[in-house]
Amino acid sequence: MSTSSESKIYCPSLTEYKRREARVVNIGDLPLGGHYPIRVQSMTTVDTMDTLGSVEEVLRMVEAGCEYVRITAPSMKEAQNLQEIKKELRRRGCAVPLIADIHFTPNAAELAARIVEKVRVNPGNYVDKKKFQTIEYTDAEYQGEIERIRERFRPLVQICKQYGTAMRIGTNHGSLSDRILSRYGDTPLGMVESALEFLRICEDENYYDVVLSMKASNTQVMVQAYRLLVQKLDAEGLQPYPLHLGVTEAGEAEDGRIKSAVGIGTLLEDGLGDTVRVSLTEPPEAEAPVARMLIDRYTNRAAEAKPILSLINNEELIINNSSKSDAAESVDAITNSSLLIINSQIPIDPFQYHRRQTHEVLNIGGQNVPRVLADISRLPQVEYADLRCVGHLYSAFLDKFQMNDLGADYIYTGQRPIPFMLPNGLKELVDYAAWIDGGKREDHFPVLTHSEYAVAAAKHPEANFVFHNLESLTPAAIDQLRADRTAVIILYTDNAHAMPEIRRAFFRLINKGVTNPVIINRQYPDQAAEQTQLYAATDVGGLLLDGLGDGVVLSTEKLPDADQNTWLSRLDGLNQLSFGILQAARTRMSKTEYISCPSCGRTLFDLPETTAMIRRRTDHLKGVKIGIMGCIVNGPGEMADADYGYVGVGRGKIALYRGQEVIKKSVPEEAAVDELINLIREDGRWVEPVAVEEPVGA
Repeated sequence: MSTSSESKIYCPSLTEYKRREARVVNIGDLPLGGHYPIRVQSMTTVDTMDTLGSVEEVLRMVEAGCEYVRITAPSMKEAQNLQEIKKELRRRGCAVPLIADIHFTPNAAELAARIVEKVRVNPGNYVDKKKFQTIEYTDAEYQGEIERIRERFRPLVQICKQYGTAMRIGTNHGSLSDRILSRYGDTPLGMVESALEFLRICEDENYYDVVLSMKASNTQVMVQAYRLLVQKLDAEGLQPYPLHLGVTEAGEAEDGRIKSAVGIGTLLEDGLGDTVRVSLTEPPEAEAPVARMLIDRYTNRAAEAKPILSLINNEELIINNSSKSDAAESVDAITNSSLLIINSQIPIDPFQYHRRQTHEVLNIGGQNVPRVLADISRLPQVEYADLRCVGHLYSAFLDKFQMNDLGADYIYTGQRPIPFMLPNGLKELVDYAAWIDGGKREDHFPVLTHSEYAVAAAKHPEANFVFHNLESLTPAAIDQLRADRTAVIILYTDNAHAMPEIRRAFFRLINKGVTNPVIINRQYPDQAAEQTQLYAATDVGGLLLDGLGDGVVLSTEKLPDADQNTWLSRLDGLNQLSFGILQAARTRMSKTEYISCPSCGRTLFDLPETTAMIRRRTDHLKGVKIGIMGCIVNGPGEMADADYGYVGVGRGKIALYRGQEVIKKSVPEEAAVDELINLIREDGRWVEPVAVEEPVGA
């Protein structure tokens, strides 16, 4: 894949918020793309043959904020019943556009396209049948396969064109065809080419009412694929089709929300995306408010964001098709240019993960996993039991600490150092003045403002933590950092368009050869916990996906009149959130990961209940990935990233997988969880859960 600067341009701007202007696609009476708002959608879970059940669920989804509703049509009978569902909805005054979800059955798609406003096809299984075989094709043979696809796909295109029906070509990472995998591998490029093969046929037929998606449960793969798709559309001179954003099999509760925000939020930050579906293993009406919360952050983003004026440095800026050199003219060029290339090239590859090269300070940077720094400086007081909020549990009976899998690596205590011995492995950061006043203790590491650091006469011999933002990274500051192997940068911003400004600061460090580790710092106001989850997962997760960041510290503003318990609860949430973001970005695995589908009319068991049951039995298996899929459509392909799989194959029957290989084909549902655990045990990956004594003050 080319890594030239031109090949890296995939969004209107990397430093200011500007939404990509997509082609408008009419879906019923609700247009998508262009300057229309980013739309919310979800998918029903009721059996499509249950007409009244489907109608009631659709009405609940619309009430919750869904603007489009997708319904599965796995066979002709379900496709036909879409007519009855639509008829009853219209009778009840609900005009929400309906989308038929199609896998494997072109005939059902062709029928549904005559009934509903949009059909979704998966290019990985619409024509091809997946057998997990590697096939060597000559160019002529491969072109013959494309012609076979054209012959089978063209009738649907012509029907959609005749009936004014829109189409989503939705690639899923886990269901790429054997043909695509054989030629392109299990890669973002393979995902993109899978969709483009179908899209080129649409354009050949002069059919343009197309929406595209590149979904994966792996957020790195998902983001890279969407970016590459946009770049490829432009490079081939294809239409700028609207993008449907989603992370497949995100899971449930906090983990599902964090994972969704890391993937979807990162792309929204780049101005990409025209409709959003958050896939949670929860009732579908729970998905729309999460999607809306993600989207609403960008409603006024362009007006709220602070211009990144410190970009005005002629040595660092090249404006496309512009020879202006004056600083004021450069500001004007930034505002009006649709293409900005920083320092001749973007110093990262947005299509492949490469971690920024850094040197090691303590256990930060280098080859170390990103670290979690917990800001407990605003706690009214700190006692042994209070460290539970950062994952270090004190046992009064044993008079010692136990650390769980979410134990913070560092704590920042500000002006008031901890008065007792910390648990082994936990390191303490204090304000520079407190470090000086405390006698420059070697077991305390100072935190300095960039102004203090510039003139500090005394420094810690091993590590000094320095607050910086984009503006403070002046040439003099850059030179000082580059010469100091003990400095760890804590990078922050107060810009509403936070992630791109911090990314710009990283670009400056990379371009200037600074290899000091960087901890990303984001502070949020007193707001709902779910809002903080989504915002932090976007702001920090997006940087981690680009290989930027050696740690994270999340803070909240001072809560007026908050008591100790309120603070402890808030800090516990932020600590768990930090680890959750690192896991969702695939940069530090600290707990079991569940790749569970959101349920639909194809589901063969109670997904939320089963997922909760499996989680209760296995959530201590650090780093193990378990896929929980409601049917074979979401089976070995969709959980391609999982170590083990639990897949519905019939009513009351479960197939168990190791990776993509089926190990047990038809296990009774009541015995399936025990059999899953036995499989993990056979592989030597099972450990017995350890009972943790409740700490004093719990």
